[in-house]
Amino acid sequence: MSNEPKATPDITSSTVPFWRNPEKRGVIFQIAVLLLVLGIGYVLFSNTQANLKRQSIATGFSFLHNEAGFEIGESVIDYSAADTYARALLAGALNTLKVSFIGIILTTLLGVVVGIARLSHNWIVSRLAGGFIEVMQNIPVLLQLFFWYSIFYEAFPAPRQALNPLPGVFLCNRGLIFAVPEAHPAHTPMLWALVAAVILWWLLARWARKRQDLTGQIFPVVRSGLGLCLLLPALVWLAYGAPTAMDIPVLRGFNFRGGMAVTPEFSALLIGLVLYTSAFVAEIVRAGIQSVSRGQIEAAMSIGLRPGQVLHLVVLPQALRVIIPPLTSQMLNLTKNSSLAIAIGFADFVSVANTTINQTGQAIEGVALIMAVYLFFSLSTSFFMNWYNKKMAIVER
Repeated sequence: MSNEPKATPDITSSTVPFWRNPEKRGVIFQIAVLLLVLGIGYVLFSNTQANLKRQSIATGFSFLHNEAGFEIGESVIDYSAADTYARALLAGALNTLKVSFIGIILTTLLGVVVGIARLSHNWIVSRLAGGFIEVMQNIPVLLQLFFWYSIFYEAFPAPRQALNPLPGVFLCNRGLIFAVPEAHPAHTPMLWALVAAVILWWLLARWARKRQDLTGQIFPVVRSGLGLCLLLPALVWLAYGAPTAMDIPVLRGFNFRGGMAVTPEFSALLIGLVLYTSAFVAEIVRAGIQSVSRGQIEAAMSIGLRPGQVLHLVVLPQALRVIIPPLTSQMLNLTKNSSLAIAIGFADFVSVANTTINQTGQAIEGVALIMAVYLFFSLSTSFFMNWYNKKMAIVER
């Protein structure tokens, strides 16, 4: 009789059926989902192509090189009806960028002020801030846009009876028209001088921060930076002979010619977006400030810091950690809500793209461009705010 142990059966993955192997089953399911998605995509694409061919509608983006043939009420760049669809869409995208950029800056400033006022010990200031937040948050932004647009057209007179509060400044239902300096060769060097001043301001802030870390002495960075921004362009202006010629608006026919105009459509859109979004930003700021420990505020006051210094040096740096992420969301909301401009006739990207779609019939390409532009704006904003959030994060040792 043999004493050798019996060999145990070798159970390996090759002997297990594939439907009982979780790894193989997972791969099969993913391949099946991928084939299903590709199949649905192929069916949709082929049906779309067949329908477009049957209706004799061209596909592709070659229409961008054709003449647009329609005017745009206001544009950051030079544009006329003889330009191409591509330039018209670029003008619309820049209009969206303009209102979003200015709106985000004003919203942040107003939201911070209202959020701080909401925590004020002054009963009237606190209640006024609370009332502003409740009213603005609970009225749909579209209704607010209609309200402000109607205010501009109903409350202000026609151009012939325009209000003239200051020389060269007119206010009527065509908007705010004011005088601006005439084009001069000095303006381009002045712009570069301003850019140089901003860069010097940034370098000065870095130096002042290191100096404060080493010596504890505070350098007046803000006042010095503002002085540079005023002084350098002024020196260039003086070097070019101090040109003072102004382009003053003059009433000709039914409207003003010359100067610069802020249209009622742009003003109503900007005011509506800023007031609506700043109410949400104010609540974010209030919650961020209240998240800071009361003990740290009392400790800061016990060493003699004034309330403004406590807010600037102790509260806000810590509150920004919880403020920035939801603030980014509100910035994205403001950018996306700017597409409501079409309701009051402002020529933003959606409005220009809709006109392009109506004229060319290429709705798929037009909607794809709208989605791509807003996706680019959103991702750019998120990228910048994520970078700023990491920069402002408190480094723990």
